[in-house]
Amino acid sequence: MAKAVLTISSKNYGAWSLRGWLLARFAGLDFTEKVIPPDDPAMKAEMLLLSASMLVPALQHNGIKVWDTLAIAEYLNEIKPQAKLLPADAKARAHCRAVCGEMHSGFASLRAALPMNIKARFPGFKVWSRAQTDIDRVLAIWSECLASYGGPYLFGKQPTTADAMYAPVVTRLLTYDVPVNSTIAAYCKRIMELPAMQEWVAAAQAEVDEIDELDAEF
Repeated sequence: MAKAVLTISSKNYGAWSLRGWLLARFAGLDFTEKVIPPDDPAMKAEMLLLSASMLVPALQHNGIKVWDTLAIAEYLNEIKPQAKLLPADAKARAHCRAVCGEMHSGFASLRAALPMNIKARFPGFKVWSRAQTDIDRVLAIWSECLASYGGPYLFGKQPTTADAMYAPVVTRLLTYDVPVNSTIAAYCKRIMELPAMQEWVAAAQAEVDEIDELDAEF
């Protein structure tokens, strides 16, 4: 049987690509990557938030094509239930879907002001108020989940769809030097130490293509 194919964009800048890729890794799916270069006009528009393109991530598996990150998450949960991408408990599962949906459809100010850029570091970055409101909401979600389900991940002892959905925010907090409390810092450290995240970050660091607009400190 042919491997699944996951279409993604830049590993340095592609937040949605990271989400889809982590979901596939968490599910234990055997897949190959098809990478669309960041200088592709559609990819550049998406990463600069100028387009609502749904080109990435996209998963092809057994003759089925699935795009949109939440759709990929649900599909992977169906074909790989043993991976427990969604919690077993119905109440926790509903909570997980809700916070994932909030990430999927919200936080526009955070996305615009703090674009994902794994290679960069901006010490003392000044976060504007609307973006800070988004950050505060994300941190509140994380704090509630960690307290409710006991950690070390958002919904318990193993990474779920929620951790994949919020992982790009973890990289943003590091890139833009956003101060957080010790509980959140420990969670961020835990996410960055995941073997899958370390693999992604290493590949992002090795990328030679850049988008100058996303390297600007603003």
